[in-house]
Amino acid sequence: MASRTIRFENGFNGELLLDEGSVKIGRAPGGAAPYDMLYGALASCLYSTFLGILEKKRIEIEGTEIVVEGEKRTEVPTTLKTVHLTVTIRGTDKEDAVRKSFDLATKYCSVYQTISHVAEMSYELHFA
Repeated sequence: MASRTIRFENGFNGELLLDEGSVKIGRAPGGAAPYDMLYGALASCLYSTFLGILEKKRIEIEGTEIVVEGEKRTEVPTTLKTVHLTVTIRGTDKEDAVRKSFDLATKYCSVYQTISHVAEMSYELHFA
């Protein structure tokens, strides 16, 4: 079982401690709020899964930008209602294969699948 340590002091000022470094948590400058970290976890898990699929298919891309937008429910608990990802992929001439690979990544990404149990998920792909 994996574990991480998160320390809080002086109210909502915290730090997620990792072997590789740390991430500041909170509302102060440089800090990540809880949903910032959730959106970051979603985008990074999905991208990592996507890269793994591309690697197996021997498809190369130059880079990707993922913009995550979410809407929370008004009723308590205020879980996510919708999540939309706008994905821009740079440096490929294999758009159809990349589209299929991204669709597959949404099916295999554990964070995407976890969030999909409470929110309606959607995405759009663009190529630059």
